[in-house]
Amino acid sequence: MNKDDLRKKIIIALDVKNKEEAVAAVSGLKDARTFKIGLELFTAEGPALFKKLKVLRKGIFLDLKLHDIPNTVAGAVRSAVRHGVQMMTIHTSGGRDMMARAAEAARETAETEKVERPLLLGVTILTSLKSAELDEVGMKSDVAGQVLRLARLAKSAGMDGVVCSPQEIEMIRKEHGRDLLIVTPGIRPAWAAAQDQKRIMTPAEAVGKGADYLVIGRPITGAASPQEAFARIVEELERPDDPADRKDRS
Repeated sequence: MNKDDLRKKIIIALDVKNKEEAVAAVSGLKDARTFKIGLELFTAEGPALFKKLKVLRKGIFLDLKLHDIPNTVAGAVRSAVRHGVQMMTIHTSGGRDMMARAAEAARETAETEKVERPLLLGVTILTSLKSAELDEVGMKSDVAGQVLRLARLAKSAGMDGVVCSPQEIEMIRKEHGRDLLIVTPGIRPAWAAAQDQKRIMTPAEAVGKGADYLVIGRPITGAASPQEAFARIVEELERPDDPADRKDRS
């Protein structure tokens, strides 16, 4: 896999508070292709931020984890398609009908607007949750089993892929092959702190297990030189078996 393909695998999480910080982060990462806009930043700045990223020729991963009645989610998806996002997330726990309506809305709106349809990704279990937390909210405490169940539901509803922790990559690949894209948060290089993620893995390990995209935020955006941190991760993906890449070279 060439270096440009590896760069496309890395989605930069814009875990910042406002448009100014977001634009500064994007401008400082000239080689990064796609940036994730999550709930905090979207609530602060709204869709106006999309125009800024388009001017900078960057892809948009809208990570709002939509979860509402089917009609409302379908409406939100239609709006996102018109704004030109490339990827977006839907909570699988919202059910098959909600996801199916979202997929239908994305397809029909893209055809009407003559734009590319965004990839719809079903969020399974948040990487901040463990079995004990699932039990507290009344879900089965078997994280792996719950992720597989929700991945099956996402596929049957027409989702393009799923968002799961690195620990679930292999079992999803085993059951679904390449029929589902896998987007993986909870990625931390060996030289970065785990912070608030509990089910984590290094970039090379996650790609080796079959992840299509890696969501990485603070190890890159919080580095002294974000561009160097990004390049370092790409280099590690080029040489996944090099022991030197597992050492803390910071």
